[in-house]
Amino acid sequence: MEDWLERAAKLRQWTGNGVRAPHKPLLLLYALGRFQRDADGELRYSAVEDDLKRLLAEYGPANRTTPAYPFHHLVGDGVWEVRTDRGPGSPGSGVRELRSTGAAGRLAPELRSALRREPALLGRMARILLDLHFPPSLHDELCEAVGLEWEWEPEGAVHLPDAGPRDRRRRDGRMRELVLTAYEYQCAFCGYDGRIGAVPVGLEAAHVRWWAFDGPDDIDNGLCLCSLHHKLFDKGVLGIGDGHRILVSQRFVGRSPAARDHVIALAGRPLTGPQPGTAPVAAHHRTWHTRQVFHGAPRPAAPVPTAHGEL
Repeated sequence: MEDWLERAAKLRQWTGNGVRAPHKPLLLLYALGRFQRDADGELRYSAVEDDLKRLLAEYGPANRTTPAYPFHHLVGDGVWEVRTDRGPGSPGSGVRELRSTGAAGRLAPELRSALRREPALLGRMARILLDLHFPPSLHDELCEAVGLEWEWEPEGAVHLPDAGPRDRRRRDGRMRELVLTAYEYQCAFCGYDGRIGAVPVGLEAAHVRWWAFDGPDDIDNGLCLCSLHHKLFDKGVLGIGDGHRILVSQRFVGRSPAARDHVIALAGRPLTGPQPGTAPVAAHHRTWHTRQVFHGAPRPAAPVPTAHGEL
């Protein structure tokens, strides 16, 4: 089992200056989900291309990309195989070649055998891929998107093979309390401050630069956000611009009063907090989020109502 976990942790990817390249992890998660439904089935490129495009658009970096790249190159990591109408082997990473040759991929034979022998391996591989490439707020949603079903193991129960210096760091368990205190238990985007008795509810500490990409457990890399705005921040709908003002992506569409009031109307507003004497979000963390997570161009600042309620 450990060999396959290590391979999942060490997928060869282009990396540099914190650039996100989740193409291979997304394809492997998708393949694990399909394996659960049909252990012997193949994924014909032309049939799954649209699914993979949607995953990359939803969970990948903002720049346009193609699923043809991981479909071909994942073979080199020993977890995936491709064959065409002509026989074994990938025709290359070109979209036309993959389509015209009837290219189909599936998990490598040895991995399929290991998954049959050790059912827990699938969940452990998935957990490693999620932890190394995505923030926790997206894990459940991503599993649903790729069709993965398994019982989560307790935090720390899954051994994470060493995939480099970032995995030798230790998480700071005080991060949540320090960030929520710095923002006085209010969502930095909307000011929500709900409690049940003395216990805050629906408030979370969000990393601006994700932990998986060397984001530290420091106050200047954290925001106190309500559950809704944390999810939208990690999905690239919301961001932080110059002057610590809120960015709202033009790609976000919502016509209901709730969507307008809770999302679109935030455009251009200053963050709520942190309290005086506390470091605000550092510029280099804001820049990373804007380049690697935020989608599209920001909307112009929302009009401010006058004293009479006019815009």
